[in-house]
Amino acid sequence: MALHAAIKGKLISVIGDEDTCVGFLLGGVGEINKNRHPNFMVVDKNTAVSEIEDCFKRFVKRDDIDIILINQNYAELIRHVIDAHTSPIPAVLEIPSKDHPYDASKDSILRRAKGMFNPDDFTRG
Repeated sequence: MALHAAIKGKLISVIGDEDTCVGFLLGGVGEINKNRHPNFMVVDKNTAVSEIEDCFKRFVKRDDIDIILINQNYAELIRHVIDAHTSPIPAVLEIPSKDHPYDASKDSILRRAKGMFNPDDFTRG
């Protein structure tokens, strides 16, 4: 068990394609909790949307995860579930993948944040 998990550190979780997950795992993000559940999910062409949805819901319920990183193309598949998650923790960050660039117009969290501000508040008068 990693030291930061032993002292109640919070985790980053990843739902992504193999390249994305391997990159984060090489960066030290990977953990397996006491129930032998990993904090990452590798998604491929054979992964059912329901599996992605179930994994996201499991990560949201875990008290040791503070950030969920998800490839934006997979976030699109479970948009209704992501939109229903309104708590600030765990934070959900949509990230690009090798084959799918980031599109800010599809990011529900960014759209929600933009809705909090009026552009007129930032103009000088």
